[in-house]
Amino acid sequence: MKYTIGIDYGTESGRVILVNIENGDIVATSVTPYPHGVITGYLKNKALGKETALQVPQDYLDVLTKSIPEVIKNINPVDVIGIGLDFTSCTILPVNEELKPLCTIKKYETNPHAYVKLWKHHEAEDEAKQLNNNMQHEKWLSRYGGRISSEWMLPKIMEIANDDPALFDEIDLFLEAGDWVVSILTGSLTRNSCSAGYKGTWHKETGYLPNETLQKIHPKLENIYETKLAGAVKSTGTLAGNLTKEMSEQLGLNEGTPVAVGIIDAHAALPGVGVSEPGTLVMVMGTSTCHLLLSDKEVLVPGISGVVEDGILPGYYAYEAGQAAVGDLFAHFVKKYNTDFETLANEAKTLKPGESGLIALDWHNGCRTPYVDSALSGVLIGEKLSTKTYEIYRAILEATAFGTRVIIELFESNGIPITQVVATGGIPKKNTLLMQIYADILQKEITVVENDQAPALGAAILGAVAANAYATFPDAIEKMATKQSITYKPNKQNEQTYTQLFNIYQNLSKYFVHDTTIMHDLHNLKGENSQ
Repeated sequence: MKYTIGIDYGTESGRVILVNIENGDIVATSVTPYPHGVITGYLKNKALGKETALQVPQDYLDVLTKSIPEVIKNINPVDVIGIGLDFTSCTILPVNEELKPLCTIKKYETNPHAYVKLWKHHEAEDEAKQLNNNMQHEKWLSRYGGRISSEWMLPKIMEIANDDPALFDEIDLFLEAGDWVVSILTGSLTRNSCSAGYKGTWHKETGYLPNETLQKIHPKLENIYETKLAGAVKSTGTLAGNLTKEMSEQLGLNEGTPVAVGIIDAHAALPGVGVSEPGTLVMVMGTSTCHLLLSDKEVLVPGISGVVEDGILPGYYAYEAGQAAVGDLFAHFVKKYNTDFETLANEAKTLKPGESGLIALDWHNGCRTPYVDSALSGVLIGEKLSTKTYEIYRAILEATAFGTRVIIELFESNGIPITQVVATGGIPKKNTLLMQIYADILQKEITVVENDQAPALGAAILGAVAANAYATFPDAIEKMATKQSITYKPNKQNEQTYTQLFNIYQNLSKYFVHDTTIMHDLHNLKGENSQ
């Protein structure tokens, strides 16, 4: 019996699974929470910006040294034939020429720019606006829906260049955290095509942005792809290298074990749930939702997060869109009202669509698709003194479903058909009310994959292909992907009311984006008064 290891790095913890390559059975699982969690508010008693989200890179190595020995304790390490890894993105860290994170060097340990900037670090919003304003007529920007997010590589690098140019000059490399871990495992620098394409402006045919374009964006970016972003880009799922002797001793694995090129966490879910061809929209639902879709053609769709050739599976263009607040919005609501999900769900189930008289916008962490603007905020319309907590909860569930419908209609209106919707992650498996609401609002059947470890399984599949256990991705996916699922069918009786509510949702969205500056004015006032 042979196995691969799938490593899934999320926002709060890392998950490691041991997978039987013959049938995809998950033999063992271990989760290691990050000891330092997400650093906000203060760093070593130093106040941070309100939109700052940092992490400590040693936490990622702890996942390897704690969880890998745990999952392989009952097998012979020689039977582990490959390792695959996914990572939440865009999560970047600055390192020196030895790949040592700057935050681990004493003179930088109180400097927030020396730490990992997590994907939801939004302090680079001004830099993103500057980039977008300077580049609005550039053709390459159309591949990313016409706007770059503050969550992405270049704005975060520009933030450091603006705030601390001396530190910027001392940084040898900026790395995606997933690429850093793979490089530590193999002893050689590798950048993955998924992160480079979606978050780093890389294109398979044209490569990175030309230097004259970079100079227009920011003078500090001159030659950055030959210097601080140097390193060959390799296709996701190919061989990055082999496990070093040092790391093999720490992990209890054989030296030379093949390690696959990394992938973004949500994107790894697509092979994990069994998708290997166009037409299926995969919703990876966690703290945020990532919407992924394969196609045999490249279309420049406004407002999406990107289209990358071979971005997930070779031979296809892969599209990404997303919603910035889903699971963390629900969790925030439960904490705010000091209640629990089960109570809310039981009460919210009694409501008919539209009965509460409420509608919400789900922009509590900004809007990713289609407006790509982290300064946008949540809205609740229709609340009265008689409004119940569970009525607001249902309106928030519906709002996230309306946000997904916007994304589906965006793709379909641009000639990219969606014949099937698949949902994965812990939320769809647990929240049956939510998934029925999605089916009713989308008026499409939704298949919920029973396995909530799809990204880790997808990473393990990449590890199997990189180790040549399978000749092609379709072969590996057919054997190893999750097969258990349940299906939610749309209730036609709710279609008309939800269409009315969706039209209201769209009108509200257009008003706050195009007809007023209220949200940006409030965001700016908040920033001014927090200094």
